[in-house]
Amino acid sequence: MITRGWKMGLVRFACAATMLAGGVLLTGAPRAYASDDCQQRLVHADHELDRAVERHGYNSRQADHWRHELREAREWCWNHSHRWWNEHEHRWHDQRDWDDHDHDRDWH
Repeated sequence: MITRGWKMGLVRFACAATMLAGGVLLTGAPRAYASDDCQQRLVHADHELDRAVERHGYNSRQADHWRHELREAREWCWNHSHRWWNEHEHRWHDQRDWDDHDHDRDWH
């Protein structure tokens, strides 16, 4: 009888330890938030556009590519979180009020 009780206790302990370990793994897992992804996408596209203009010129193929990428990133953010990050102002916008030509003013 003692052996059976000991085995049941060990089984219960193993089950509880497994459930606890699973809970710790699930709560400790990093979460991807749409707003974090938005900000990263927009910062990257904005910096690459600025870099392309500096290196290749305002009307370059590279600058046009990054203008397109910035526009796409803004659209993605708006569609996923209904807000977008303005890297130049360092703030979120909750209106779809971006200007596809906002970088025109930076270089003229």
